[in-house]
Amino acid sequence: MLITFLSGIRGDLLLYNPGPAGVVLLAGIPRSHHWLYAPCTGWICMACWRGLPHTTIMSSRISFFEVEILDCRTKRQLCFLDKVEPNLTVSDIKLMFHKCYPKWYPSRQSIRLDPKGRSLKDEEILQDLPVGTTATLYFRDLGPQVGWTMVFLLEYAGPLIVYFFFYFRMPFLYELTMTLTSSPHSVIHLACCCHSFHYIKRLIETLFVHRFSHGTLPLKSMVKNCIYYWGFAAWLAYYINHPLYTPPSYGKKQISLAMVLFLMCETGNFSIHVALSSLKSDGSRSRRYPFPTRNPFTWLFLFVSCPNYTYEVGSWISFTVMTQCAPVGIFTLISFIQLTIWAKEKHHRYIKEFKDYPRLRTAIIPFLL
Repeated sequence: MLITFLSGIRGDLLLYNPGPAGVVLLAGIPRSHHWLYAPCTGWICMACWRGLPHTTIMSSRISFFEVEILDCRTKRQLCFLDKVEPNLTVSDIKLMFHKCYPKWYPSRQSIRLDPKGRSLKDEEILQDLPVGTTATLYFRDLGPQVGWTMVFLLEYAGPLIVYFFFYFRMPFLYELTMTLTSSPHSVIHLACCCHSFHYIKRLIETLFVHRFSHGTLPLKSMVKNCIYYWGFAAWLAYYINHPLYTPPSYGKKQISLAMVLFLMCETGNFSIHVALSSLKSDGSRSRRYPFPTRNPFTWLFLFVSCPNYTYEVGSWISFTVMTQCAPVGIFTLISFIQLTIWAKEKHHRYIKEFKDYPRLRTAIIPFLL
């Protein structure tokens, strides 16, 4: 079989190999070698020349990978992928594996180099991994997955609905004589408004502000999160709306101060979320750490890495002061511990990733923590 290559500017030589090597383009063969044939290799070539000087002959071959996927626990072979292109990503391998096992969709898969190692990122390229042309990968089933938007909607809608059951004193929650009655204390109604505002804001942010880096969360983890949020909301609401509830010790001054602090922290939390969302949606592919904007509420970025967590804790502290309720204080303490763990992890990632990261910043509390 003969293949002709004609170039309008320069003469190039196109070789056709009937074997697996495919087609290779060579440039700069002397004018006298219009036709070449190498019986030992099976090469057939034809060229059209425009008087170019001779140069070195170049060739290219694609080295395909063989990918073996084993089960993390049993080490049993699940799939063998032949002739895998080296520039494919882990995400591409997941799609190929999904064709073999339709029940394990990509977001449900954890692909690793070692059974006990970390999961490979979807954007990692096969040829960049520390493996040879015959790669052995390990698969672990992460279980059913739920999208982050649905996760947050369920987590935040639950407390909003649960709280109203206690606020309106639905039957069988308190004494029958107190069913569907209203509290005479104004702080009870104010607390309901603040609690509802907090979770409605979270729902709005989930739908219109947040941009999630990871696509899904395991169903088991979502159930745990819902139990946490829904359970604490019921516990708080039970005592705040109880017929025997007593108002704060310092009356309106305490309530008013807590109300102002609550609104400031909620505004700050929303401002930080908008700033973080803008950082991800500016079209730049390079990763950057968050920084203050013209909004004064974002200036807390000068001192902490996660001001959204700082404002979140401030909101719950003010709600504790407003209601003067022990279960609210316990929930605030537990939330602070968890948010501090997340903030320190993110803070250390920023320091590790960005060499010019501001050293003045701490994780969640300015100058302290």
